[in-house]
Amino acid sequence: MPSLRLDWLTRLRAGRTPGLPQAVQAPLLAADEIAGLAVQAELLAEAQPAREVHDHHAGDWSSPWLGHGLDFEESRPYVTGDDIRDMDWRTTARTGRAYLKSYREERQPTLHLVIDREASMRFGTRRRLKVAQAARVATLLAFAAAGHNAAIGGTLWDSADLDLPPLHGRGGALALIEATARPCPPLPDAAITEPVHYLDRLIALDAGLPRGAELILLSDFAWLTEAHEPLLARLAERMDLFAVQINDPAERALPEVGLARFHDMTRGDDIWVDTGHAAERAAYAAAFRNRQAAVANHLARAGVRHINLGSEVDDLLPLLLHHA
Repeated sequence: MPSLRLDWLTRLRAGRTPGLPQAVQAPLLAADEIAGLAVQAELLAEAQPAREVHDHHAGDWSSPWLGHGLDFEESRPYVTGDDIRDMDWRTTARTGRAYLKSYREERQPTLHLVIDREASMRFGTRRRLKVAQAARVATLLAFAAAGHNAAIGGTLWDSADLDLPPLHGRGGALALIEATARPCPPLPDAAITEPVHYLDRLIALDAGLPRGAELILLSDFAWLTEAHEPLLARLAERMDLFAVQINDPAERALPEVGLARFHDMTRGDDIWVDTGHAAERAAYAAAFRNRQAAVANHLARAGVRHINLGSEVDDLLPLLLHHA
């Protein structure tokens, strides 16, 4: 598809910033890689069942939520505040207790992908940046959802956050992928986002997304603290929430390169580390494991399902199929 690939390159290159080196202005995903992910998405879409979620518009998919609709679901006891227009008078007369009719709503499935493009995600030592891996996952899932005619939207957590409204089918997938694949050069220390800002971001997701939507967070969760658990728990209660935590090989095991200077992209500090010492590398690996355990505990307490994904992994299908 030469014309499609050329169009992708033209649109992605349009987001470049004058004055920055060309190497850091390249799109996160090349057109050939996007085309390859689209092919893989067909396999993922075939393996995935149609998800029972809903959007703002009525459609052809059953929702797991009960309410007003065409298909009778069940009778349940009346609760103070229920609409008496839905009273099940026959059951009420037969049992002597007030009963209400519930219906299965028909809705259009909604997929909302959140891609973290903050400072710590703009790091990578093997194959690609962590944010590029997030873009690959988002592309694969968006194309797969388009195969189910879902409404696809997203949010890019960046120096200036970008919200993409849900669009149905392939148009929604392409709009999300175009935004996700744009260049992602290093951020200046002044642009580093404090963890407190993620509270506002989670509040915005809760306010802006419909109940029953499928919400996927793609991040390294370097920002995650106990303070975020209540909001994540609310999102998990209202939606089908799934988290993909992305890490880099150099974060899991410190490479042995002698005395080296490291820059903390979340705090803006520089530190010298002698990587030639086995004790230093062991302490570093232990600190990483402790942090991973803390993130897993935060997500588990909030009721959020999650997986870990290395930024160097090329074949995403086995992992995503296993957790589909």
